[in-house]
This record gives sequence, structure tokens and C-alpha cells, in this order.
Amino acid sequence: MKDAFNLGDLVDRSRDLRKPAVIDLGAERPPREIAYAELDALADGAARLLAARGLRRGERVAILSANRAEFIAAYFGILRAGLVAVPVNFKLPQAQIHYVLRDSDARLVLCDAPRRKDVPGELPALELAGLEPGAPLDAVRPAAGEAAMFLYTSGSTGRPKGVVLSHQSHLWVVRTRLAGKDWSQHRLLIAAPLYHMNALALAKLAAAAHATIVLMPQFSAREYIAAIEKYRCTWLTAVPPMMAMMLRESELLERTDLSSVELVRMGSAPVSPGLMQRLRAVFPKASIVNAYGTTEAGPVVFGPHPKGLPQPELSVGYPHPAVQVRLVDGVLHMKSPAVMTGYHKLPEATRAALTPEGYYITGDVFRADENGFHTFVGRVDDMFVSGGENIYPSEVEKMLERHPAVEQAAVIAVPDEIKGTKPVAFVVLKSGRNATEDELKQYSLANAPAYQHPRRVWFLPELPLAGTNKVDRKALAGMAHL
Repeated sequence: MKDAFNLGDLVDRSRDLRKPAVIDLGAERPPREIAYAELDALADGAARLLAARGLRRGERVAILSANRAEFIAAYFGILRAGLVAVPVNFKLPQAQIHYVLRDSDARLVLCDAPRRKDVPGELPALELAGLEPGAPLDAVRPAAGEAAMFLYTSGSTGRPKGVVLSHQSHLWVVRTRLAGKDWSQHRLLIAAPLYHMNALALAKLAAAAHATIVLMPQFSAREYIAAIEKYRCTWLTAVPPMMAMMLRESELLERTDLSSVELVRMGSAPVSPGLMQRLRAVFPKASIVNAYGTTEAGPVVFGPHPKGLPQPELSVGYPHPAVQVRLVDGVLHMKSPAVMTGYHKLPEATRAALTPEGYYITGDVFRADENGFHTFVGRVDDMFVSGGENIYPSEVEKMLERHPAVEQAAVIAVPDEIKGTKPVAFVVLKSGRNATEDELKQYSLANAPAYQHPRRVWFLPELPLAGTNKVDRKALAGMAHL
């Protein structure tokens, strides 16, 4: 990796700039290859365009777009110009998109054509398709702690919060993940949205590694599988529900050459034993990693054991040597150079999330075993109490997914006059398999504490996904009818 000081200036110009940086499979154009030279020039063009519009250092520029090569170029260009990038979840309701744009004090929106209608009338907008290459320019040298981006949380428990992240924080992430490795030979398939930490961090890693990104505009299980074979992708990254949807395409998987895949990295949601086993069967030669990270503190938290001990199947690993972690009443606190500066315009929320010593309180509950391996249990926010017993939905979901007929399960709480709340489940069955509601209830009673068993089970062809490709629990709550 080059010795960059600006997070938008990761391209190593001493390497072969004719190499494809991005193979863009969508947007409003047919699939196309963008070489490193073109991506670099587009980023410089974006930076020059923003400077010509009179935007001042530190002002915010939003990106409202589906995945496309120009999204990455614009992001780099915003940062090179000394401005702050605000990627926006375009799947939010329009009122929330407007809230994010106004809360961030965005001065300009760079968008794709389909999203232009979602830009408030008082904000100027430019379409990404109009970006043009520009002459090389010197990237702004940011001050210590200077903001590079605001990433807004999903707002699942209220209004989205703007997470302020500095140039130095995510340069540290990129350097730490590379750590002398040569990943230039990889082709990374990215279908998760670039407005989310999972995909955006990987795109920066790929640029610094001089690897190639195969970029899908959005996730489609069948197109994802086809892209692996056609473009000989070596590195897959996704949230677990995306992998589960891919695995349901059993006939297509059987006739597709998946031998190029060397690494499957999942994160952002719990992984079940069944999902891990099925992935190992489909990708027998690949390393399959169950990872953990947060928007507020980045993707570098856990890794392999220093003594080389084998990692338990559902564990996210052993604490990374450059990261300090502790469990306080089961909740993970972590400290590293990647931790956010704070939440934009939310000093009380910032004080609640960051301890005086600089630890970020994740709100995620973990267990640590005798060897120091950590396993995710669930979100404090998702945990509910039923008749005095604490229930984490992910634990019930993992139990249900061990049933031979169950592909995916999602558990939510619904009101109950006696218990206060009680668990109910939504289940997707494996292709060609059958199960009844009563069968799954009895299975739950036989394989988990009685208080965890779902009082109702509904069957769906697929689970609804939110904008981050995690299961949309709000939508499931709307479907629950008792």
C-alpha cells in the first residue's frame, strides 16, 4: 500500500494503471471495465468539479446512488478535495433521506438518475453519469481527526445517526487489514450497497491492494452466482441473509463453476451453523470467515488466535492485537484507532457511546470462551424479556435453523398479556422440504428452553430485507397477526 495521508488517495500510481479497478455490472450502462487510470482520473475530475463550485474544506457532499463505478470515484474525489462524503441509504423512505441530507448539512448531492427525484428541491444535485476525468491534483492533507465521512446508521430504532469518521481512522483500517499481504490477484465481488460500511470498507481495501472489484448494482442471488463464474471472482463478501438466498438456488449452484472462490467473508449479522455447513459444501476450497465490525468502530476487531488454535465455527475470532476489547455485563466495549469521532450534532448520544477512556460501547452481547474466542449472542436492543426471561432472537434463530427442513429463520417479539412479550418466528423452508408449525414448535421445545419456543410460526418464500440487506424486522412485525 502507498503511504497515503488522504483516505481518497489510495491508488498506487507506481503499479500497472491499465489493470481493471472496477468491473461495473450495472447502473444505467451495460457492463464495463474501468481501469485504475480511469478511476483515478474520475476521482480527480470529481475533486476539481467540487472545488470549482466553491465548496469549502469540511463541507459535506452526499452520494445518493445505487452501486456503480462513479460512486467510488466520487467518494475518492470528495475526500481528495478536503470535503466530507455522506453516502446515503437510498432505500430509506424519502422523508428519512431528506432528514439525512439536512441533518448532515449537505451542500450538494451527487446522485444517479433514478434517485434524483429523492433530492429535496432546495439542494443542488449533479448526476454521477456526468462525471468526467480530470487532470491530476494534489489531495488535501487532512488535520489530525479531520472528518472524511459521515456514515448514517440504519435508524432501525429511531432516526438515523451520523457517525463521524476521520481520514486517519480508516487509513489505519486499510493498512491494518493489508499488513504486508499481497491481495492484488483477487477479484472481489461486491453486491452489498456502498453506502454501508461492509461494502465501502472493502472497496477501499481493494483499491489500496490494487485488486479488482466486480461491482453489482444491487444483490440478486442468481446474478450473483453467475458473476462468480463469468468473472472468476475469488473473494465474496456479504451479510448472511444474502448468502442464504444464494444457497436456495441449488440447481444453479450445481451447474455453475465456483472453483475460483478462495475467501467468503460474512459480517453485519449472526451466522447459523447450518449456513456455515452449506457454504463449506458449496465452496469446499474456500476459507469461510465469520467476521464482526461496526459502523462506529470499523471492521478490524477480531482475527485468528495468536497460538494458531482452531476457531470455533460460530466464533468471530480472537481479539486483534491492535484492538482492546472487554466485556462489561456481556456487552462488548472496544478501543482502536478506527473508533468514530462521535455522532454528528448528538453530544449526548456520543457521551453514551464513548467512555472517557475511548472505548466504544457496541451494544452487542458476546460470550468469550476459555481460549479467548468471542461469539456474538445478540443486540442489547433486540433482546426482549418474556415472563422474566431474557431472549436473544439470534439464539432462537440458530436453534430453528438446525432443523433439517429450515433454510432461514427470523424471530421477533410480539405483545402478550401474561408474559409481556413472547417470541414468534418466520421461517423459509429448504427447497423440496416440508415442516408444519406444530413440528417446529415441538422441535423448539425439545432443543431449547421452553420460554424460547416460538408461540407462532409463519412460513415465507423469502425473508424481507432492509436497505443494508439484513432481515427487515419492522416488516416482519407488520406481518405478525395473532
